[in-house]
Amino acid sequence: MKYHPIDSGLFVRNRQKFIAKMQPASLAVFNSNDIYPVSADSTMPFQQHRDIFYLSGVDQ
Repeated sequence: MKYHPIDSGLFVRNRQKFIAKMQPASLAVFNSNDIYPVSADSTMPFQQHRDIFYLSGVDQ
């Protein structure tokens, strides 16, 4: 396990804070992350962007 279980209420509050800062009738789009090349024939392992975890609690 990467970390101790986190109360799901934390993510609900994070989303509520984020939504409160958005303009009415707006849309937010989050990119999970890009796969970064380190050379011509190699890439770094995929790592999800931290914003996704902050808002959803999903760490995949």
